[in-house]
Amino acid sequence: MARSHPTFTGMPATIFETMSQLALEHGAINLGQGFPDVDGAEDVRRVAAEALIAGPNQYPSMRGVAELRQAVAENNARFYGLDVDWRSEVLVTSGATEALADCLLAVVEPGDEVVLFEPLYDCYAPMVRRLGGVPRFVRLEPPLWRLDRAALDAAFSPRTKAVILNDPMNPAGKLFTDDERALIAAAVVAHDAIAICDEVYEHIVFDGARHRPLMAFPNMRERTARIGSAGKTLGLTGWKVGYITAAPDLMDPILKAHQFNTFTTAPALQIAVAAGLRKDEATYRTLAGALAAKRDRLAAGLAGLGATVAHSAGTIFLTADFGRLAQGSDAEICRRMTMEARVAAIPVSAFYETAPPRSVLRFCFSKRDAVLDEAVLRLDRWLNGAAVAGRAAAG
Repeated sequence: MARSHPTFTGMPATIFETMSQLALEHGAINLGQGFPDVDGAEDVRRVAAEALIAGPNQYPSMRGVAELRQAVAENNARFYGLDVDWRSEVLVTSGATEALADCLLAVVEPGDEVVLFEPLYDCYAPMVRRLGGVPRFVRLEPPLWRLDRAALDAAFSPRTKAVILNDPMNPAGKLFTDDERALIAAAVVAHDAIAICDEVYEHIVFDGARHRPLMAFPNMRERTARIGSAGKTLGLTGWKVGYITAAPDLMDPILKAHQFNTFTTAPALQIAVAAGLRKDEATYRTLAGALAAKRDRLAAGLAGLGATVAHSAGTIFLTADFGRLAQGSDAEICRRMTMEARVAAIPVSAFYETAPPRSVLRFCFSKRDAVLDEAVLRLDRWLNGAAVAGRAAAG
């Protein structure tokens, strides 16, 4: 039997699938995988249903339907002041993960170094390695997740080809500051590198903050590929509709990678996403406000149990250190929590390649309030029951 590629041989299933399956087996509340427990707006779904019936349902343009590419360009202008040509600078993909793969396929050659920020989404490093690239990690430490300039400088070298920046950042809930972004942009320019910006949570930022894309920084317009996601912005993760914004010279090889990857995406979904992206700014503010309230609700509940909760400035995640409450590694705590408390979370160690934190868990708060409250109640019973049992054993 022929051998498979060593990057994927023996690799376990992604932690998100593992914990979701464990949650199903034990009837647990799933605060692990990042998706809402209600569907997106009915008016957007209705546009998709009507477009599906009306057709056409054949291959659309490889670049994406015009309506969606125009809507993406409009979003760039409306929120960030970026002047984007929808014809030559926007590409629709089958989800943001495909967008990321297209960008890496277009840029990375064997031996190239790619700067990654830890904690990082779990597909980044395997994709880089599969292309023969070499990941160079910059660690951010909980609970503040600050970018250290010396660590950033040390990660760059004459072999640096690209940087992957996830901003707002999963799992940390971190929104990079403009000073941090400026440092990253300066390093990218100095090393003549490409920035691949995973900005799928761009519209989910809290407390009056505004996201600013790296593409908007001086000298970055021509060397940045900016990735967005309808799944995150519109709460329709199962649709797998993503999009890339990039200057024509950079978009050209990305487009070539896309044509041999998925080629295109369901046209009815693209038309509906265009309608969703064109909603007024009040809709976006309502989305962020509703999720901020859920963040605060879960954070207060976890803090009330004694966990150390880090501030979440964006995304649909918050992290909490359970080291004072439960014994074992974060992976062990998550497994026991899922099976015994029937609440699933994700161990943050899954987002690190080197010396991960030991007891920090990621929770998704884009759930109904009653679900969040029930999760906290189950955790309270579990932790208090463990404490009572421990005291009884000691006595």
